[in-house]
Amino acid sequence: MINAGTIEVPTELRGMDLLDKPSWNKGTAFDDHERAVLGLRGLLPPRVESLGEQSARAYRAYQTKRTDLGRHIYLRQLQDSNETLFYRLLLDHIEEMMPIVYTPTVGLACQRFSEIYRRPRGLFVAYPSRDAIGEILRNRPHPQVDVIVVTDGERILGLGDQGVGGLGIPIGKLSLYSLIGGIHPARTLPIVLDAGTNNTERLNDPEYLGWRHERVGGEDYFEFVDRFVRAVKQELPQVCLQWEDFATPKARPLLVRYQKELLTFNDDIQGTAAVVLGAVVGASKAAGIRLKEHQIVFAGAGSAAIGVADYLRLAMVADGLSEPEACARFWIIDKDGLLDDGRQNLSEEQTRYARPSAELTNWPRNPHGQIGLAEVIGRINATLLVGLSTVKGLFTEVIVREMAKKVERPIIFPLSNPTSHSEADPADLVRWSDGRALVATGSPFPPVTHDGKTFEIAQCNNVFIFPAVGLGLAASKARRVTDQMLLAGAKALGERSPAMRNPTASLLPGVKALRDVARDIALAVALESVKEGFAPACEPEAMRQGVERTQWMPEYVPYRA
Repeated sequence: MINAGTIEVPTELRGMDLLDKPSWNKGTAFDDHERAVLGLRGLLPPRVESLGEQSARAYRAYQTKRTDLGRHIYLRQLQDSNETLFYRLLLDHIEEMMPIVYTPTVGLACQRFSEIYRRPRGLFVAYPSRDAIGEILRNRPHPQVDVIVVTDGERILGLGDQGVGGLGIPIGKLSLYSLIGGIHPARTLPIVLDAGTNNTERLNDPEYLGWRHERVGGEDYFEFVDRFVRAVKQELPQVCLQWEDFATPKARPLLVRYQKELLTFNDDIQGTAAVVLGAVVGASKAAGIRLKEHQIVFAGAGSAAIGVADYLRLAMVADGLSEPEACARFWIIDKDGLLDDGRQNLSEEQTRYARPSAELTNWPRNPHGQIGLAEVIGRINATLLVGLSTVKGLFTEVIVREMAKKVERPIIFPLSNPTSHSEADPADLVRWSDGRALVATGSPFPPVTHDGKTFEIAQCNNVFIFPAVGLGLAASKARRVTDQMLLAGAKALGERSPAMRNPTASLLPGVKALRDVARDIALAVALESVKEGFAPACEPEAMRQGVERTQWMPEYVPYRA
């Protein structure tokens, strides 16, 4: 065995056994000595290539594919034959290929998972095998694992229940853990909990590879998940377990149930909130306003909106407000109007942000008798408007102009996905605010040109957060994930906002800078884990060096048997 950064390379492998292992295969980059001692003579073409030459050749092959799905399949096949080359190719073309290996193309790959399935990757934990989950985990491809991403396939992106096809999301997510965070690919493990599917198209598909059964629910479902978690704690007690694309009624209960038992977080709940907070931190600095000074309006009051509001509230408290003072700076609106304490249908999480009914007595109301978005914006000096409503065009010209009339740099985030559900087009927001709005979106939008200036539009993509969180946890050897750790990461992200130096720049860093930014975020997460007592004591400089050592680079190492 030899050490390649953070992983032991099994040099006892020989010949085709070595070439068939994507984590260790170097293909035509094996030199003449390695070919001689590792039983590779005659199995490879005679020319020895560098990794850069291999990447250039792979890119030419990639360019022959005519569809995004074809490009996704090609990259997955490359990942299944030579992981180092796969990640080097992605790094060389990160802006072009990230949407292919992950969103949006991965959604189509999940829908057609059974059709395009080629080679096993990750683990399938099916409900009928619930008594053998420990054995399944022991069959994992690599013994040492830093990060598991697990899904049950019920809420895949905006596509709904994809059953076993949901495994494409953990595979894609962990590719970004390695590409950006630098977690060695051999220390990652994608898992799907196959509890069945209620998708009749999948159930009726003769090619469907999952358990052909309606989705298990109720206590049977939660007992199944509990068996899985107990097996993870037994087999991999130090691993970080990330929950991904679980249905809303299950996502938060599962997080709450297990977050004090093991190293775990939910990217849809906590990662989304953290990246939005990061963008708000950058926008606030660009606008010259402190977090605690914001007056925040939310259009949408679902779990995602409340999760974002929670992180903004915690950040405002950290900036000097009391808990009641922070809550008093939120106006949250759903389809029934402004949340107030007279409403009987609010969840416990929503109740925290309900306005006192007494203060609303003389407020104007819309034709439905509600205090809606227009009424709130007309009444207060809102500095931050966040859209998580899925209502296209909700941020109208009248609303935006009213907001921009009261504040110099209105911060407006239409975050609903996909583009067809976005509350506004950034081009309109920039125009209606005379070029003063600071904009971030949930979907990708092109730059906006206004009055001779070009404005870059930030996309609040979780890729800014979760790979870096994984890196920080691995480097610090943390035992738990807390909201304070993610808040620290979000603030570090905000500190790297290009808009602080250029008023037309994006609120979030560019894709090419993601690996560098990930180190800053990881360091902040790691230091916070030490501060909270969830990681061994370590001085900041030593931790910084530890983060840098932990971040794997896709480079070949010499094998000497």
